[in-house]
Amino acid sequence: MVLSEQHSWRKSEVFTFQVLTGRWFMVFSSFMIMSVSGASYMFALYSREIKLVLGYDQSTLNLLSFFKDLGSNIGILSGLINEVTPPCVVLTIGGVLNFFGYFMIWLVVTKKIAMPQVWNMCLYIFIGANSHCSTNTGALVTSVKNFPGSRGIVIGILSGYLGLSAAIITQIYYAFYGNDSKSLILLMAWLPTTITFVFLPVIRHRRSIQQPSDSKALYNFLYFTLVLAGFLMIIIIVEKCVTLTQNEYYVTVSVMLLLLILPLVVVIVEEHKIWKRKQENMYGEDPPKPLNVTTEKPNLVISTQKQVSLWKNMFKPPSIGEDHTIFQALFSLEMVIIFLATICGLGGTLTVVNNLGKIVQGVVSEIIITKFKVPRPLMLTLILSLSCVGHLLIAFNVPNGLYVASIIIGFCFGANWPILFSIISELFGLKYYSTLYNVGSIASPIGSYLLNVKVAGNLYDREARKQMAALGLKRKPGEELNCNGGECYRMAFIIITAVSFFGALVSLILVLRTREFYRNDIYKKFREEARIAENEMTETQNRNGESAANED
Repeated sequence: MVLSEQHSWRKSEVFTFQVLTGRWFMVFSSFMIMSVSGASYMFALYSREIKLVLGYDQSTLNLLSFFKDLGSNIGILSGLINEVTPPCVVLTIGGVLNFFGYFMIWLVVTKKIAMPQVWNMCLYIFIGANSHCSTNTGALVTSVKNFPGSRGIVIGILSGYLGLSAAIITQIYYAFYGNDSKSLILLMAWLPTTITFVFLPVIRHRRSIQQPSDSKALYNFLYFTLVLAGFLMIIIIVEKCVTLTQNEYYVTVSVMLLLLILPLVVVIVEEHKIWKRKQENMYGEDPPKPLNVTTEKPNLVISTQKQVSLWKNMFKPPSIGEDHTIFQALFSLEMVIIFLATICGLGGTLTVVNNLGKIVQGVVSEIIITKFKVPRPLMLTLILSLSCVGHLLIAFNVPNGLYVASIIIGFCFGANWPILFSIISELFGLKYYSTLYNVGSIASPIGSYLLNVKVAGNLYDREARKQMAALGLKRKPGEELNCNGGECYRMAFIIITAVSFFGALVSLILVLRTREFYRNDIYKKFREEARIAENEMTETQNRNGESAANED
């Protein structure tokens, strides 16, 4: 009996170890890291505290916001680091940067250190926001490489958790700190860093066999994500209607945390299936019989010529879908089209309900590609075209159109990201995906600066001056310009609509260039690699079986 109990305890230990080191717990850990990586979205909650304590005017606060946006989108360095080091390195860097950046801001607003110069505050907020590029690269890119055949679903779910992260952190903040915005900054410093360091050891590339049930398990993850998103939406609506007490926030946070960890059920179920298959092979009634397995290696073309210069290869990219070098991808026509379409499309959109767009679009585009062989760039074209409708509703001040426009534009903004990241991974391969993933992110702040600042901002100021002149008023030095009425943004949104429509037309070029590629089975090579890995595992089991038979 004692031996039986020891054997059961040993099996439990082995199974627990398998769960903690498996790729399913790895992707769950990525969910947890992404769920607290959205501190850069929360500037509005603590910016007033910075303004009051440091005596900043609105232009200085806008400067801080600009450096926050700049930091959260400039992640090429983290991508390059992730190319040559394990994911734990870039995650560690991200955790350290996050704590340093936001902790220094907290020290400033609580007056524990001397008042810094404006450039110091810009640097602190840039560092804090830039940390999210590192954590997102380490978590998302690693998950995509571990599930290459289901990358659309994986990117959609992870992007959804990132979009929900601001709401998650906010609920925790209200529960434990009340309405103290200074404490919110401290929470933003320690919580993401702690979660990153807790799950950091399990975020790594796993060489494992993809199973047909993988997609079903990922859809189960999706269902839990949608339930969490729905719960947070209900809580936010309730908060607008009534004032919740601290005890009520304790309840809502408890339910939220339960929904966050529920995907562990999927992890344990999937790992148990793998465990069961291993046990059947190891403890079957008959010893495994040797199998004659012929492992077909992919045909490799080995060139006998000397390696061509990097600069010459740069303009000779491989076929679409094969692994490109970083420069081959950057100077390809496909990347130029993606970059231009993203600048045109994302530059004018607003983040309203983008979380739903992130989650749904990654899944929908994956279904359409795998079942109907529709090029994924066509989804980008449709999303950019749909955003034009939202822009026009605002431009012409349609009655109650602002609510519909907010839903359309926010959905389109969120939907663009998983499509963009999936297209980049499919067209240019996964070898240098860490860097190319961050290159694609740069298009957003460029488009935002050109359309929101240069176009919308200048046209708003011009219309405000017209209204002041019509009233016979003169603007005093430093006085803020205010414009009233739908005409303030009409011309700006008409221009944004034209630019977005141009982006949709440009993306059609990419559809035409990639239609043959998407007609084929784009994930075939990953299944072949999985089959090779399975054959190698079978050969190993055969050898073990033969050794056991010889010993007997």
